[in-house]
Amino acid sequence: MRAEAAVEDLVTRVGHGDESAFNLLHDAVSAALFLIVLRVVRDRAQTQEVVQEVLLEIWDKAHRFEPARGTAMAWIATVAHRRAVDRVRTARAAAERDLRARLLDHVPDFDDVSEQVEHRLRHEQIRDCLLALTDLQRQAVDMVYFQGLSCQEFTDRLNLPLGTAKSRVRDALLRLRTCMEDGT
Repeated sequence: MRAEAAVEDLVTRVGHGDESAFNLLHDAVSAALFLIVLRVVRDRAQTQEVVQEVLLEIWDKAHRFEPARGTAMAWIATVAHRRAVDRVRTARAAAERDLRARLLDHVPDFDDVSEQVEHRLRHEQIRDCLLALTDLQRQAVDMVYFQGLSCQEFTDRLNLPLGTAKSRVRDALLRLRTCMEDGT
């Protein structure tokens, strides 16, 4: 608990523009930030970039930190996770744009048409399997996989026990797998 109080004090001091406090905060949290971001981004080089962005954001927004809303480390971790998810989404969107551009420039062969048909059929099967889930299971899959929330964020948002949230996600995935296997 003592370390958390130190981090909170450093964030408060950074919020007042204290550069030496920022250097100490950097040393105190950079390893944790790296692990949080790496878990989402899964690329060391991009992780280092995102951590730098997070540290700059902390410098810019430390004055907005409200201890009544949670711990300083939780606030920092939230900033890091959101920034990491944004990086992944941006990378996916860029990859999808590039793919669409390549597809527009490409005249499909017969094999490409066949693959596209298979892809569409698979897409329809996935959609049908998602629709076969209960509302609670579909909500769990949406929040954890499509919105990129961690199980803890999912539980916090819905005010559920962690075990219940994990069970919903597990049950949904098992049901999706069964549905996908039955459809093949």
